[in-house]
Amino acid sequence: MTPSGSGDAARPRPARRPTIKDIARQAGVSESAVSFALNDRPGVSAQTRARVRRVAEKLGWQANSAARALSGERAGSLGLVLARPAHTLGIESFFLQLVSGIQEVLATRRTALLFQVVEDLDAECEVYRRWWAERRVDGVLVVDPRTEDPRPELLVSLGLPAVVVGEPATAQGHPAGPAISTVWADDSRAMARVLDHLYDLGHRRIVHVAGLPGLAHTARRISSLRAEAGRRGLGEDQVRSVTTDYSDAEGAEATRRILDGPEPPTAIIYDNDVMAVAGVSVAAERGVPVPARLAIVAWDDSPLCRVTHPRLTALVRDTPGFGRLAAQELLAVLDGAPVRSVQGELPHLEPRESTAAPAYDGDPAPSAR
Repeated sequence: MTPSGSGDAARPRPARRPTIKDIARQAGVSESAVSFALNDRPGVSAQTRARVRRVAEKLGWQANSAARALSGERAGSLGLVLARPAHTLGIESFFLQLVSGIQEVLATRRTALLFQVVEDLDAECEVYRRWWAERRVDGVLVVDPRTEDPRPELLVSLGLPAVVVGEPATAQGHPAGPAISTVWADDSRAMARVLDHLYDLGHRRIVHVAGLPGLAHTARRISSLRAEAGRRGLGEDQVRSVTTDYSDAEGAEATRRILDGPEPPTAIIYDNDVMAVAGVSVAAERGVPVPARLAIVAWDDSPLCRVTHPRLTALVRDTPGFGRLAAQELLAVLDGAPVRSVQGELPHLEPRESTAAPAYDGDPAPSAR
């Protein structure tokens, strides 16, 4: 019988991290000289500094981020908290593309991205307080600006550098509350482009299947749609919006209610790609051909829009580029740049096979029941 505990004895021990003492021993210098050399401080010669760094690289030494933070140095990481329903994250490509752009910039500065998903805004604010107390991050990227948003004021009070990704719920480019840098795209003009396209095709009954209520960009898109419709003489009975959680399930359910109504629209605008694809499927269920009786537009383009039949008309923007812009702005803030507002490129509309002139001009497009 194997003696008790012999299995543990045979298990390999984890590798020990090299320390400043190890570097000092191999380089033949004092520990204080190693500290001076690795932190670019005066007090050692250029030859000693080079020798210490060669030894440190050979041993695989890395600075302890917690110790660096306690000494007043940077933690070497930025934070991103997402307060959205967890079940919506795996089906929406926007945040994956945004994070890929952010990471592309951070990799060049050897800066980590600390990412956390939480249930609501209160939990997000609590994460910021904890990160600040623990000195876990040097700054944060704040996404999904709200119509009533406590986060900018909190971050300013903590002294935690931040950049808001998205246009806040005030005038363009001017953050709500305390001064804080923003990177934003013009959702109002983008919605105007979508409505221009549909109106020019002859559509006069249009429904907007929007995202989460309470988000600043949701409110802005709804407001822009109403304003643009009113400018063209279209009433609220002709152009309206409904909110969802961005998921394909709620997008599909909203489409069923819309098409089964007494006067279904001839066009639907969806706030993301997955809801637009779900809308195409529901239209097929109801026997409503796209685009002959129903035009469909997706807010964000993606491979889904291009492989769906018919291919979906969509707003096209460089989402990874937007992420790169946000990361660059936060790094600039950390390097001492002033607070400012940076506008990203305006999305352009890519017309495809899912939009055409309505086949039943002036008459409701009937749904098959």
